[in-house]
Amino acid sequence: MNISLLIVDDEEQIRQMLCRHFRLMGYEVHMAQDGANAIEVLESVKIDIVISDILMPNKTGIDLLRYIKQNSQMIHVIMISGYVCLENAMTCMRLGAQTIIFKPLEEMTELENAVNRAVENIHHWLKVLKELQSRKPGMVGHDSR
Repeated sequence: MNISLLIVDDEEQIRQMLCRHFRLMGYEVHMAQDGANAIEVLESVKIDIVISDILMPNKTGIDLLRYIKQNSQMIHVIMISGYVCLENAMTCMRLGAQTIIFKPLEEMTELENAVNRAVENIHHWLKVLKELQSRKPGMVGHDSR
């Protein structure tokens, strides 16, 4: 399965750097410069994981996270921020972000690990769904206790 990422950041340099990095790792990568543009991408392309900055013009990363959790709950969201703020972190956690990683992103290991955890979770649930689909009709919901 080819995993698709959406990188959302108003800083062009960060967007390009993350895009190059994850393409080299074999991911299909899309980009958006703010939350509003990200929503347009989400409405036209299947995305598995979103990596989004929190503070952006038009729609913030928190606005985007809220939209995703209301419309596409299976998308994993990793937030990044250069502005350390407890209120933003608590809001992201409450809204269902997988994690928050603070900039600068000099060391990519933490972000790579977060993406790897999201990919593992996606694969786990796809395996569960496949197993459920392979059961005989009438077997779903059967408890063998």
